[in-house]
Parts: sequence; C-alpha cells; structure tokens
Amino acid sequence: MSLKWTDVLEIAIQLAEIKPEVDPRYVNFVDLHRWVLDLPEFADDPQRGGEKVLEAIQAAWIEELD
Repeated sequence: MSLKWTDVLEIAIQLAEIKPEVDPRYVNFVDLHRWVLDLPEFADDPQRGGEKVLEAIQAAWIEELD
C-alpha cells in the first residue's frame, strides 16, 4: 500500500511511531513536509502537500497522542 497526501490519519500514525520524541504541536511545516516525504510507503507528488494538508496531518498527529 502506498500513502498519498489524502491518507492524513495513516500518515499521522506513522509519524507518531517513527518520531516519538517529537511534540507535533511545535513542528514546523518545512520539517513535517520532509518527514512525510521520507516515509517508506509515501508515494505522491511533493507539490500537493500544501499548508491545509500539513495542518490536517499535524492535527491528526496531536489527536493520535491524546
């Protein structure tokens, strides 16, 4: 299965597992974008990862930790 930008929850879950030391409330979007692109299963156009998508991923990640 390959991940796309629309797989917000799955991306958030994987980031939470891979980066347990990171508090998603304080992540900047440049780092977040790079980390998503670095996920092994991620296969989508990097240009499509705009601010709205990154906000959604960040919110889902925060939710995942609560």
